[in-house]
Order: sequence, then C-alpha cells, then structure tokens
Amino acid sequence: MVKQERALRTRRTVLEAAAHVIGHRGYQAATMAEIIQRAGVTKGAVYFHFTSKDALARAVITEQAEPFLPQVSASRLQDAIDFTHQVSLALRSDPMLQAGTRIAVETTFSEEPLMPYQVWTDIITTMFGEARDNGELLPGVTPERAAEFFVAAYMGVQLFSRAATNRADLPERVTALWKHTLPGLAAPGALSHLDPRGRRTQIRI
Repeated sequence: MVKQERALRTRRTVLEAAAHVIGHRGYQAATMAEIIQRAGVTKGAVYFHFTSKDALARAVITEQAEPFLPQVSASRLQDAIDFTHQVSLALRSDPMLQAGTRIAVETTFSEEPLMPYQVWTDIITTMFGEARDNGELLPGVTPERAAEFFVAAYMGVQLFSRAATNRADLPERVTALWKHTLPGLAAPGALSHLDPRGRRTQIRI
C-alpha cells in the first residue's frame, strides 16, 4: 500500500512538472530532461510511469478535465454555459489546462492518433444531449455535431484571448461566443431564460 501511494505521488509529480514545462515552453520545445529536472525524480521513475513524451502528453490531455465537474440543474444548456466559464477562469492559472491547450494546437502524435479535444467534446455532447431531451434545443440540432462545433470555436476564442491579453479577457470572449451561438442552438422557450455570462456566483475554482 505504501509503495502504491508513493508511486501515485511520483506519477502526479511528474505529470504536474510536465504540465508546467509544456505550458511554458510548448510541446515541441519541452524536453524530457527538463521535465525530469523540474519533477525532482530519477529518470527511471519518470520512464516507469511514462514511456515517452507522447505518453506524458496523452496523460495531460486525459486528466486536464478531471477537476471540472459540470453542475446539474433544470437547464442543461445553462449548465454548459456555466461550465465553459468555469474552464475559462481556470485557464488563466491552471498549468494542466494550459498545457492541454498547447498540446492540442501544437501536436501531431508520432504513435496512434489521439483526439486532443475529445474529452471536452464528450462533456459538452452529454450536456447538449440532455438539453435536447429537456426540449431546450432547436429541432434538427444534433448534440454531437453542435458540441464539436462549439469546442472548436471555444478553442479558437481562447487562443485569440491568449494572444491578445494572456487570457485576461477570456470570460468576456466566452460570453460573446455564447451570445452568437445560442440563437442557432436553443429553442425559443429556453433562450429567454439563458444567461450567456454564466451564473458566476455558482462557479467555484
């Protein structure tokens, strides 16, 4: 049990070090040597958990969304709005999220393909699907396609914000994204009750 706990701590330490290095330098510029140095562990310990830089990147992509659990309320569309604002606020300071976005836009993996946006698309697809079941979506809107479109647009918005203000204005840009997206997504009866700014008082970072 002690060995297992130590192994889990080491893995997390390495993953956090990789996130810091990749988030700061980018995936291509980051080296395993720099990640090992920042983690303060042996080379063998790193390669025990992650056989390559690709493997580390895949772990960052997989685990970046774990701290973010969408709330569930009567309006799943509003929940989606709130969730994206929660992520937008965290993107300004969360190394794992920052590394994940850099990996997503900068990386072509040398091994089997990985969909770096899939974790976010799956979350939004689930909420859009439940919104459809609740009658919140316009007829003809497909949750999967709508989620793919939204995640792609969101990624572009956060990249624009990063270049312009180092993401200081990202929440405002996400609000604008929803204002332009909701009329083509939400049924009229739902649209009038949605706040594209998010229910800020319920967001916890």
